[in-house]
Amino acid sequence: MEFTPTREAALARLAQFVPAAGRGYTETRNADDGPADGGRGNVSQLSPWFHAGVISAPEVLEAVLSQHSPRAAEKFIAEVFWRLYFKGYLEQRPAIWADYCTGRDAALAAVERNAGLAAAYRQATGGRTGIAAIDVWARELQDTGYLHNHARMWFASIWIFTLKLDWQLGADFFLRHLTDGDAASNTLSWRWVAGLHTKGKHYLARADNIARYTAGRPGGALTAAGLAEDAAPLEEAHEVPRRLPDLPPLVSTADLARPFALLLHDEAAHHVPLSLPAAPALVIGASRSEARSPGPVGMPAARFTQAAMASGLAEAAAAFGCRAIEWRVGEPLADLLAQAGVERIAVPYLPAGWTRDALAPELAALAAEGRVVALIGSLDRATWPHARAGFFGVAKQIDALLGECGISGS
Repeated sequence: MEFTPTREAALARLAQFVPAAGRGYTETRNADDGPADGGRGNVSQLSPWFHAGVISAPEVLEAVLSQHSPRAAEKFIAEVFWRLYFKGYLEQRPAIWADYCTGRDAALAAVERNAGLAAAYRQATGGRTGIAAIDVWARELQDTGYLHNHARMWFASIWIFTLKLDWQLGADFFLRHLTDGDAASNTLSWRWVAGLHTKGKHYLARADNIARYTAGRPGGALTAAGLAEDAAPLEEAHEVPRRLPDLPPLVSTADLARPFALLLHDEAAHHVPLSLPAAPALVIGASRSEARSPGPVGMPAARFTQAAMASGLAEAAAAFGCRAIEWRVGEPLADLLAQAGVERIAVPYLPAGWTRDALAPELAALAAEGRVVALIGSLDRATWPHARAGFFGVAKQIDALLGECGISGS
């Protein structure tokens, strides 16, 4: 599938998928039929636009509920809330992201020092392990910037328990190449497979399961000989403390009464999902995809990120009748605001992860002066506090959260 980085393309894909979001999705969603033309119609493939903030969870849920009952679309609705859950979980435990970055850097340094480890790492990322399934997925990921969710789980399990490579190296490989490279979903999914997210509960890939759910691929089912059948979950030495930060209040017209600039970033590249109550006098684009990793970002992911920002800037400028400019790395943001004659800047919430790492330090001085207005969606704000432990805490609140946020499909 072609991931065209525009809102028009996102809405077209949503409209195409919605009829299949009910029981058809429930019955077929686990199958990975490959990236061939017409393939993967069993899943939404909306995640690249989701991650970039080109479309929002409320928009998608509204569209699905306009054609399906909550029960018929229960599995798809749950998948949307899994993303919200992961965001909220990491938001309450940002130290997990910091620990991941530290571990990733140490693991990458070990690869540089150890010739045997470097060879194993190159084989795994180059699709040359001899295990057909993971080799296919490694090449597919780099060529297309996407993998089916089930394939991501199988890949991570084989990487950790059969190849015995550091999980942070695998998570970094994914984050560099996935067009939907979300810090929360990616990091916590790898931790879940490893047995670190739910302590002692890990995921072991099985060759028969892979063959069953890849049977629809054009070349036939993928084989995975020699997988680890009995491996202990990973462990870590310390517990990560949990604390929900003070989330910003929902923004009103009064909050944006004075002229302000709107900042679009890699997780909020379009203005429509932000539902601004007032028009900005200036739109600023800040794309920092290189912050995903110390290593090079894959071409599909880099292209999508850059083009989504360019499209978002152009559409915002046209919608608001104002100028749109880029904020480049190292350029003082205060100077851009001064040149435009605005004091304040509206910033879509920076979630824990690489986007926050890249932008928050640059925004800190303005925030300290009270010049930053943080924007957060009502569904994020309502859902994140429930992500205290496992997904069940969020799942049992789904109906109430949809009602609280007025999402009914009517």
